[in-house]
Amino acid sequence: MKLGKTGLNVSKIGLGTWAIGGGPAFKDTDDKAVSIATIQAALKNGINFIDTAPGYNFGNSEKIVGEAIKGNREEYTIITKCGITWERKGALFNKVGDRQLYKNLSPESIALELKDSLKRLQTDYIDIYMTHWPSVEPYKTSVKETMTYLMGLKKKGIIKGIGAANVNADDVREYLRYGELDIVQAKYSILDREVEGDLLPLCKKNDIVLQAYSPLAMGILSGTIGRDYVPAKGSAQNGKKWFEPKKLAAINDMLDAWASLTDKYNCSLANLAIAWVLAQGNNVNVLSGSTTPEQLDENSKAMHINLAPADAADMLEMAKKID
Repeated sequence: MKLGKTGLNVSKIGLGTWAIGGGPAFKDTDDKAVSIATIQAALKNGINFIDTAPGYNFGNSEKIVGEAIKGNREEYTIITKCGITWERKGALFNKVGDRQLYKNLSPESIALELKDSLKRLQTDYIDIYMTHWPSVEPYKTSVKETMTYLMGLKKKGIIKGIGAANVNADDVREYLRYGELDIVQAKYSILDREVEGDLLPLCKKNDIVLQAYSPLAMGILSGTIGRDYVPAKGSAQNGKKWFEPKKLAAINDMLDAWASLTDKYNCSLANLAIAWVLAQGNNVNVLSGSTTPEQLDENSKAMHINLAPADAADMLEMAKKID
């Protein structure tokens, strides 16, 4: 698919590397050799789109991506991000382990982040440079100031395109006032459909790719999480509504009802859930996290499912009953 107005062509599924970075939220996914093998297996599975960020375990994800793509850089389209830092002050964000993260989208902070990202990724350019979270007080930087700086980087060829993550439709309109936006990342699955209200239509209208993250709703749509599952304390799943006992039971009932469709398309539940998201528009891309070559091989199969509109509609009706 075309990536906004960049002239780049990318796979309909991108590989997310948050978990690959390891760290406190992903204690069991820090095998560097396996992580590198996973990224390198992407191309063999038709996936050339790789997403990372400095905030994924304090630069470790970027370092692993950099090692994995070394010698084959031109074959990959890389997203990395700016606006989350731990080395300088900003608005308070999450605390990971015993280290505090901050939000800072000032040009001065972005310049330092970009320098570090280029070094960790072992490259001299970034395909898509994305703001990770909107700027907030007390370190508020206007979208105009941030976008003016990013457009300057694009003009110099240091970045090829601009993206924004975790934004709403009003944010996107503001970004478009001051430059070109090629891709927006937002949570989107058959369970989490808020983007369908105004963000997805706005992206379609302005030739912006909407890249859906968490298409499996943090794994719950994979069919591997049973009714009695309890998220570990401190995990990324802990406290999320879909993992409440009643919701979890209802979701598992829905997945049981999808059995006829997995038979019809000869696919897994995860494939089916990802295929549903991909079926929502020509400008929709899916960001799928994989931590092993085997997981990546399995998730990539969703790109080849031609989900019938009637089946997609039936799946949606089942999901609406859980809302």
